[in-house]
Amino acid sequence: MTELEPIRAFLAIEPPESVRQAAATLQSRLRYSLSGALGWVRPEGMHLTLKFFGNISEGDIPRISAAVEPVTARFAPLNLEVRRLGLFPDSRRPRVLWLGLSGDLGALKALQEEVDRELARFGFQREERPFRAHLTLARIKSARGLSGLDRVMNKAEAFEAGRFQAVSLTLFRSRLTPRGAVYSKLADYPFLSGGEFASRS
Repeated sequence: MTELEPIRAFLAIEPPESVRQAAATLQSRLRYSLSGALGWVRPEGMHLTLKFFGNISEGDIPRISAAVEPVTARFAPLNLEVRRLGLFPDSRRPRVLWLGLSGDLGALKALQEEVDRELARFGFQREERPFRAHLTLARIKSARGLSGLDRVMNKAEAFEAGRFQAVSLTLFRSRLTPRGAVYSKLADYPFLSGGEFASRS
């Protein structure tokens, strides 16, 4: 990696392998119920994204760390449950099929807001879209010819992928290849037990 090479980066909570495999099992079930132009996300690509930067430089990484580390140090680990299907932007114009989360969502939202605020102080653009905690299962390339979605969404509550405790926030690099995105970790920012924003689960 050179100083001039652009880095496609984002901040995310990485779910454990058990949750990813459970989500992959749900994808297999959904493939039998849905037909149409869907692009399914591979398990290794399932992240709870809090901030997408787009392209940054290697020199931006220390600034990101300077902004994020003091924030994560104020948060205790988060207890989260992955459950219930949803659609972006809505059921009339579906573009993304996702799994939602429950649990320490108040603390999670506070984390996202504080990270975004601190990054803005270091010169990074604020996030414009409202934060909605989710793991992407599939991207719907076209609603034309899509069938089975209404039937699946009527059973949205029945889809679960397990619980986990988030212990850190990670800065990821995403490399786009013909076979899909390849992810690598650039930095890890742990939450601290006894942090100001403690779990209330």
